[in-house]
Amino acid sequence: MLATRREYFQNFQHKVEGHLAMLLFSLIVAGSFSFGKTIANDIDPVALTAVRFVLASGILGVILGASGRIRLADYQQPWRYFILGGLFLFYFVLMFEALKTAQPVSTSAIFTIMPLAAAVLDRVIFRRTTTWLIWVALLIGAAGALWVVFRGSWTAMISLSVGYGEVLFFIATLLHAIYAVLLPKLRRGEPVYATTFGVTSAAAVMLVVIFWPRISAINWADVALYAWAVLLYLAVLATLGTFALITVAAARLPSAKVTAYTFLTPFWVVLLESILGNGLPAAFILFGGVPIAAALFLLFVER
Repeated sequence: MLATRREYFQNFQHKVEGHLAMLLFSLIVAGSFSFGKTIANDIDPVALTAVRFVLASGILGVILGASGRIRLADYQQPWRYFILGGLFLFYFVLMFEALKTAQPVSTSAIFTIMPLAAAVLDRVIFRRTTTWLIWVALLIGAAGALWVVFRGSWTAMISLSVGYGEVLFFIATLLHAIYAVLLPKLRRGEPVYATTFGVTSAAAVMLVVIFWPRISAINWADVALYAWAVLLYLAVLATLGTFALITVAAARLPSAKVTAYTFLTPFWVVLLESILGNGLPAAFILFGGVPIAAALFLLFVER
């Protein structure tokens, strides 16, 4: 009986840790939309993403090296890190390309489609079962996201009238969903920091090797100080932080629940946009937030 009770509390603690990790994840991701928009037109998206991953892997590498926590055993089968890193780097490249024309609130709303995509992929690829309540919640949340994407227009929705930036970010969101589904499958019990370092390093190598001409063509000395501050935020919090948080959560919660926290991202974005002086969103965005909030509530109460 005592062992059963101890196991129950351990499982409860793990779930709480997973939920808290994703709550913070949603806030940091919201910041990447709002802050990323401010420099999206100033730096080539590929170069921006490359610097982001080089900074992230370099900072984490120094920390791990100084603390003696780099073990070759954690990096067996390196192809795993290149698959995960490839998915994430193209997500970020497409994200910043999309932010050239799309608004942060719209892209964050598209991001809320990721839980449904992750659940479908989980079901199709790994035959992982999902309760009917989760499916209902994901469909409701996706409907709210689509309402925002199509700006509350039934005509635009029926005719699939959507902007170039929104299309790009929809593709990026699918890549992120694939990453979330594959992450727990490709890990081999490595510590969170090892997985994070492996993925960021693989992404940095691929970006530098493939896109070096575009990266070297930029005069980095002319990049504004504010842009470097945003890059540091993106590298440390929105890359290292979110990698670590989603890795912790993926080991404790089903993929659908992990990605369900993206439903919170538009609300954080609205708050940040207001703080940054960009005003409140249009009414159609607020209406779209109602089903998104309802979906999040259903996922909270589902056991």
